[in-house]
Amino acid sequence: MTKTALIFGIGGQDGAYLARQLLGKGYLVHGTSRDREVGGFAGLAAMGIRDQVELHSASLVDFRSVAQVLKLSAPDEIYNLAGQSSVGLSFGQPVETLDSIVIGTINILEAIRFLDRPTRFYNAASGEAFGNTSPNGADENSQFRPRSPYGVAKASAFWAVANYREAYGLFSCSGLLFNHESPLRPARFVTQKVVRGAIDIAKGRANRLSLGRLDIRRDWGWAPEYVDAMWRILQRDTADDFVIATGASSTLEDFVRQVFECVGLDWREHVDHDPSLVRPADIETSVGNPEKARRLLGWQAATKLPEIVRKLVDAAKADA
Repeated sequence: MTKTALIFGIGGQDGAYLARQLLGKGYLVHGTSRDREVGGFAGLAAMGIRDQVELHSASLVDFRSVAQVLKLSAPDEIYNLAGQSSVGLSFGQPVETLDSIVIGTINILEAIRFLDRPTRFYNAASGEAFGNTSPNGADENSQFRPRSPYGVAKASAFWAVANYREAYGLFSCSGLLFNHESPLRPARFVTQKVVRGAIDIAKGRANRLSLGRLDIRRDWGWAPEYVDAMWRILQRDTADDFVIATGASSTLEDFVRQVFECVGLDWREHVDHDPSLVRPADIETSVGNPEKARRLLGWQAATKLPEIVRKLVDAAKADA
């Protein structure tokens, strides 16, 4: 039988890649935006699948809106990828960040419970919930110590999902995804800022690039692979939570160096440190341990940082 999936936040990076994957598996795909009439859905358009998705207007902080779209689409699987998605922006908009992530997630869970359908629910949690991790990486049993409003919100939503699974018997799961990149990332993310800045300098459109701390370590993966892990999580017989990561970390300085090398430049001649770009609180090291996902999902990150950098630079050059 054909399955139906509903993706909250289909207009974002992960939403577009997940929609493409589900369509390829024969799913009927529904997606939401706060206002479908003005939503750009650039990612869907770039992949040539915008017309293959049934789009709806829905606000996650409005329970009636959420319940209505669930009733209309009658999904077998729900993927919650919506909410404020920028760690940096969350320091300036903490209330909106917590509302969109925490209240939004609970509204979906309550709508599933209220409509009493056998729906499987995936929640996009985040490695940001762990805060600083050991060099060996955080796993599913590691303690949460978030260091941003975004991390606090993702940690809260994670526990809401776990509680609905235990208290109400919902098939509700969370994926604790660490950083994952693609050409669909918005320009406000530091990876895209670096890539676009380096290309602009190489083409003579700019002279300098200003960045904050370069010593932070992150676990960077490839977004199209990570949405496959989301789907795998919902195909199991039992609901559970999983860390999704590469298991390796690199400094932002190393990322910057590789990007500039791809355009034939030495980053040290073009990058300035700007103290105003340093966050009020930051994570020194963020790396995940994906062993459980490898063992139970058969999932493992295949694309490593040098290839990620090359793909990001090649895509940005094509658009430049």
